[in-house]
Amino acid sequence: MSFEIEGKLHKKYEMESKSSSFQTREFVIAVDGTYPQYVKFQLTQDRCNLVDAFQEGETIKVSFDLRGREWQGKYFTNLNAWRIEKAGVAKASKADDGFPIQDSFPTGNDEPTQNFNDDLPF
Repeated sequence: MSFEIEGKLHKKYEMESKSSSFQTREFVIAVDGTYPQYVKFQLTQDRCNLVDAFQEGETIKVSFDLRGREWQGKYFTNLNAWRIEKAGVAKASKADDGFPIQDSFPTGNDEPTQNFNDDLPF
């Protein structure tokens, strides 16, 4: 399951080594609303440095997965972030052939700029 959310970077934590081969880092974003929400995310392994490019107070968009597990009869849920980008930055959409995808369709009111003599019967 993949999700996205925007909010202000509230707090960045230091990287933690859980074992000799596993590292994590957490950060918190503040989501505005009637009652502001503080949401904690986790970065793992080679993604731990993704949050370095952003300053606390900056509005970011976080792409994340929901992760859940059971351990000794207790259940844990993690929001596993896998991409962080500046909020409001739209990426150009491209089709598989490298050409931009058209965002709007012709309305039918578009007049051709040249006169074409089309002799097709349909």
